[in-house]
Amino acid sequence: MTLSMVSGETSSSDVLGAPCWVSLMTRDLRSAQDFYGAVLGWRFRRTRLGDDFTLALIDDAPVAGIGALAPSLQVAVAWTSYFAVDDADRAVSRIRERSGTVAVGPLTFPVGRGALAADRDGATFGVWEGRLPVDWPIWRRRTPAWLHLRTRDALEAAIFYGEVLDWATGRPGCCEPDYEGDEVVLYGGSQVLARLSSGAVGSAPDPRIRPGWHVHFPVADVAATVRAAREHGGVALHEHCTKEKSEATLRDPDGALFTVTTRSFPS
Repeated sequence: MTLSMVSGETSSSDVLGAPCWVSLMTRDLRSAQDFYGAVLGWRFRRTRLGDDFTLALIDDAPVAGIGALAPSLQVAVAWTSYFAVDDADRAVSRIRERSGTVAVGPLTFPVGRGALAADRDGATFGVWEGRLPVDWPIWRRRTPAWLHLRTRDALEAAIFYGEVLDWATGRPGCCEPDYEGDEVVLYGGSQVLARLSSGAVGSAPDPRIRPGWHVHFPVADVAATVRAAREHGGVALHEHCTKEKSEATLRDPDGALFTVTTRSFPS
């Protein structure tokens, strides 16, 4: 887990159920830094967690965490999305009660507790209780990364995550889902935080169609980003361009998927 790298002024209870961080666990930390530095313009600094963890920055603002997987771990390299909770133990119990699985934790860190899990369709995610890695409003405003869940049934997924993460409970700071056509849209106040779409197939040969949380990073020029990714060992799995937006789904040299888009937020 790479969540507890720096500490901001926001607590997980202030943004209950909201996406609060994204992180990548990779097999070669140096190669990952070289790739994402060249493709997304990120700089990196070490963290207090040691040489196996690094913090990605844009204009000195934290964007994401990247950590090195232990060679003995036979797990997929992937971006992980974390959600804020006020009680990690309770969230983990709710995940298990609703037929999800818990892979790691909750683990205790100096500023909070976290766990890694998967929902009923196998989409992986994390939960975090405590001080957030960065000041959340600044993270959302200056270095936004937004999320898209591709799942078998968006309504069923929204019920699962709502019960685990306290969506739509009326509690102060909680997120509110709204049903728009065939999607569920997650709001924090008036801001769109994530979208949940139906139609994912667990056995699909195309990894973009399998259930999972997909991280989207905004870029100024999608075509230039795709070229940079290819030049540095990445693969473009899908490119889409309209008058309103351009986006591309990329795979880094270690196999992690992410999307780049000209949109700052999923409006």
